[in-house]
Order: sequence, then C-alpha cells, then structure tokens
Amino acid sequence: QVQLVESGGGLVQPGGSLNLSCTDSGDSFSRNPMRWYRQAPGNQRELVAYITAGGTTTYPDSMKGRFTISRDNAKNTLYLQMNDLKPEDTALYLCRADHYLTLRTYWGQGTQVTVSS
Repeated sequence: QVQLVESGGGLVQPGGSLNLSCTDSGDSFSRNPMRWYRQAPGNQRELVAYITAGGTTTYPDSMKGRFTISRDNAKNTLYLQMNDLKPEDTALYLCRADHYLTLRTYWGQGTQVTVSS
C-alpha cells in the first residue's frame, strides 16, 4: 500500500528557497516512479518534476533551472528543492506515485507553498 505525506511547505520571500519532502509509508517506494505536481487556485494541476525508480529526472521546460527532484530510497522519501522562488510559484505542491506493478496512481494531500514579501 502506498501512503504519501508531504511536508516542508510554508511562507517564503521572493528569491528564497524551500526543500519539500514526500514520505511513503509503504514498501514499494524504491520501485515506483514519482512526480511532483503543483496546483494554484483556479488553475489546473501542472507537472513540476519526474524521477524514475532508478533516479533519472525529467522536467517540463517551464520548470527547468530552479527545481531539483531527488529521492532517498533508504528513507522512502522524495524531495523537491526549490530555489529563487517567485510569487507565481505559490501553489499546493503534491507528490504522486505510480505503483510499479498495479500502475495505480497515489497522491499525497499536498503541502502549501506561499511566496510573498
């Protein structure tokens, strides 16, 4: 069973940094590809970053340069390092897992990031 819990969000000034975490209490984390998404009020959910079970990363063009996804399989934890944050980065950030066998998709509840002076 996959159970995802995000943490690390908060209020940060423009230009600041945050490191988000997503911890999975299940036993398949190391084999599941993982993604970070974000959703601002009134907007569609958008992909921020993707990482394979083996650690290969992919970013949409709009997210390249300021965001870094990583994982620590020993800790069942996914990370998103966010630098040079801008007000338009304000959103609920969610992690997603796709089970490597069943292909079922799991979501966390999200962690709020607010970028404001």
